[in-house]
Amino acid sequence: MDDDRHMVIYFMDGSNTKLSFPKQVRSDETVPIRLDAALDKPALIVEADGGVMAIPFANIKYIRIYPAPKVLPDYVIKHAHVED
Repeated sequence: MDDDRHMVIYFMDGSNTKLSFPKQVRSDETVPIRLDAALDKPALIVEADGGVMAIPFANIKYIRIYPAPKVLPDYVIKHAHVED
């Protein structure tokens, strides 16, 4: 489905957690504002399977979310490729 989103959280210890969830915004235009607000917090907060997870950003190496939102803040580097 077009509204399905996926996230892989890669932790500093080498482990990872995979999440799937529906699209969270009605308008893609709000994504930059919501992204800035989320990154301003000390933890990523996720409601999953009837509970709430608080994942401190200090424990996260990086997060991959896909598909990428159609609208991103100006400071995001776009159309990059990951190379090993």
